[in-house]
Amino acid sequence: MKTYPPEAIRNVGLFGHQGTGKTTLAESLLSLSGATTRIGRVEDGNTVCDFEPEEIKKALSVSLALAPIEWAGHKINLIDVPGYADFIGEAAAALRVVDLAVFVLSAVEGVQVQHQILWSMAARLGVPRLVFINKLDRERASFSRTLGELTERLGGGFAPVDLPMGEEHDFHGVVDVLDEKGYRYDDSDNAGKGVEVEVTGPLHDEADRLHTQIVESVAESDDVLLERYLEGGEITPAEIEAGLSAGLLAGRVFPVMAGSASGLVGIDRLADFLVHEGPSAQNRGPAHGTVPGSDTEEVRDPTADAPLSAFVFKTVSDPYVGRISLFRVCSGRLRPDSMVYNASTGTDERIGQIFALRGKTQLPLTEVLAGDIAAVAKLAHTTSGDTLADKAHPIAYPALEPPQRALAKAIAPKTKGDEDKLMTGLARLQEEDPALTVERNAETHQTLLWGTGEAHLEVTLDRLHRKFGVEVAEIPLRIPYRETVAKPAQALGRHVKQTGGHGQYAIAHIQVEPGERGSGFEFVDKIVGGVVPNQFIPSVQKGVEKTLADGVLAGYPVVDVRVILDDGKFHPVDSSDIAFQLAGGSGFKEAAMAAGVVLLEPIVDLEVVVPDSYLGDIMGDLNSKRGRIQGTEAVGGHQIVRAKVPQAEVARYAIDLRSITGGQGTFRMEHSHYEEVPAHLADKIVAETKEAAAK
Repeated sequence: MKTYPPEAIRNVGLFGHQGTGKTTLAESLLSLSGATTRIGRVEDGNTVCDFEPEEIKKALSVSLALAPIEWAGHKINLIDVPGYADFIGEAAAALRVVDLAVFVLSAVEGVQVQHQILWSMAARLGVPRLVFINKLDRERASFSRTLGELTERLGGGFAPVDLPMGEEHDFHGVVDVLDEKGYRYDDSDNAGKGVEVEVTGPLHDEADRLHTQIVESVAESDDVLLERYLEGGEITPAEIEAGLSAGLLAGRVFPVMAGSASGLVGIDRLADFLVHEGPSAQNRGPAHGTVPGSDTEEVRDPTADAPLSAFVFKTVSDPYVGRISLFRVCSGRLRPDSMVYNASTGTDERIGQIFALRGKTQLPLTEVLAGDIAAVAKLAHTTSGDTLADKAHPIAYPALEPPQRALAKAIAPKTKGDEDKLMTGLARLQEEDPALTVERNAETHQTLLWGTGEAHLEVTLDRLHRKFGVEVAEIPLRIPYRETVAKPAQALGRHVKQTGGHGQYAIAHIQVEPGERGSGFEFVDKIVGGVVPNQFIPSVQKGVEKTLADGVLAGYPVVDVRVILDDGKFHPVDSSDIAFQLAGGSGFKEAAMAAGVVLLEPIVDLEVVVPDSYLGDIMGDLNSKRGRIQGTEAVGGHQIVRAKVPQAEVARYAIDLRSITGGQGTFRMEHSHYEEVPAHLADKIVAETKEAAAK
């Protein structure tokens, strides 16, 4: 693939809810441009962008994929973005490098949950947006209904530049609102190429009305044009297109186009629009970063002559090739066999072969100029979110912000001895997917894999097996309960044995008292008169601490307890360190049982954000989970619910919340404190814990 200058490059992301036809749209654009010879089908597992085995198996996109095409002397870097909620991290990465977000909607289902979530993300980042209403040839498709939902759910600024000619099975073309001409498509050898036809009747009247609206909108954005328009002067087609492009770039206007990706209707018009009205990197302006290691702002112009800077937005881990880093050159130019500086890690990197990725196909490049997207393999110190730069003119761009982790699975290798392989594989997958977090819980001794949802974790475990040969068993997630004592008590710890030679002799009198919640463990030495020699007092404490860690009731750590050693006996020959450790441990255990051991559970602070209509359902669900509502707050059509809830009740809250709200709710939680478990539940937990330990 040849090198394109910045002004001839368009970086376009395809965003939307799962099943709206984003991957099919990419296939159609690839086919029409001549990049491929056929249109793949998602259900057949033969598309360019869905090439991972997990994607073929599930018939849905789980990773962003590149699909560059050449059109009318321009290069369009298409990024096909997953629409499933669990893979929101892929969308966040894509939004950092695109200059235009094309939102693909189904004319049957209309505006869906992920459209709203992704639209808000794009708006926060200031990414220009365009809407493509797809599947107009399907039963129950409606352009007008979908257009109404856009305004109702996403706000104003939508400007239809297309009108469908017919709907459902009668859909056969589109009307260009800007020039008020119709373009008919058929299944002949000219498939995918619109043939100009005359527009008459109500369709012409509607196109004329929308044309007038666009002209008025363009005129209102420019004082000179507005004065001419009010005086009855004409605004030329070139001025209309320029005004539309300016409104798109500024985020004031969101053009709406129509078509059918599978039927190749309107796809050529979309490609033309991307080239002629879509923004380039130069239109978006300079890239802003900081001087590495400081807060001093640094700016780079998106020109090929500026110092090099490139942002790595995606890493693909391959067990044979190693890391493949996907990057966008923000300024300057990058050539193979050159040295660059990783401004994020402070290390040097050698650039090997550079290539464009079309799905999994590598297309060699001789250089990459500002505004373009490419890939390089085998960078030693670079991962997603890093900045590569000219060492003499370093700049660091903001790193990727991973999505909030929502769901954890406890995992272990099926094959004994694969622990190292498991951790190595997980580390490599974390480089590929920043939305993953691996945690070793010191209390439950479990390896936890955190992700954004059930499907995200399933795909991760599939990749772990396929790429790194590690089969993983999912094990029940243990909640880090704790134990404590209910009241003061005392007991005598004895370890007296007589065998041949030296015996073992230690007696320790132990008192226990409950401490304040969160106070931990306190050991008090009240020995008087040397009844327990000083050198053995730490031994008693060590024995108590071991029993604390092992637990008394169900194997959970004992906390918030005060232990007093106030009496004891020793033997000048038979007493030893180990004897007093055992005496201290047994004394504490007996005293704790006499005091009554109670179970403590972790309580989390939970904050849930849902649309107003779901407030009652959420509060009812939290009450059923033993949650205590702390308050609610209304913010822009949404409710923020704050509650304190036992961790055991919300371990799978990501799944519950998605079920209740249809994916429209979000949440975050953090540990708050420990509280006593109700007696009827404590008995059940203890019984289950003992049963699991016995297996």
